[in-house]
Amino acid sequence: MLQPDRDGMLRALELAREAADAGEVPVGAVVLDAAGRVIGEGRNTREETHDPTGHAEVVALRAAAASIGSWNLEGHTLVVTLEPCVMCAGAILQARIGRVVFGAWDEKAGAAGSMYDVLRDRRLPYRAEVVGGVVEDASTALLRDFFEQRR
Repeated sequence: MLQPDRDGMLRALELAREAADAGEVPVGAVVLDAAGRVIGEGRNTREETHDPTGHAEVVALRAAAASIGSWNLEGHTLVVTLEPCVMCAGAILQARIGRVVFGAWDEKAGAAGSMYDVLRDRRLPYRAEVVGGVVEDASTALLRDFFEQRR
């Protein structure tokens, strides 16, 4: 049975592990088309690229837009291991992503329901459906282990 959200999250987790191996905060993201195929993927790259916008979501959105030749990703789903921050939520809305699926909640900086709810803010001209907690335990454990090793 096709399970694009779960399969997408498993790929995002692989990307998050790659980020951790590279010394980055372990966050991975994929963009799925309407059929559930991965058309863009990314992982955190801030430390490597010295780019403050090098978040997994932004990297994946850029790859997806390049893949289809358009910034407009309406009808697509972004799957990410950690609840998007305010910057990423803004980029998601600018790309017209219709659905966001994430693993771990971010109580300190989340912008999809934890701290803020930018993705569903009725004052904005575009909103996204949000599904949180998909493969949450694995996403949370990866982040917890990463930060525990650095303390």
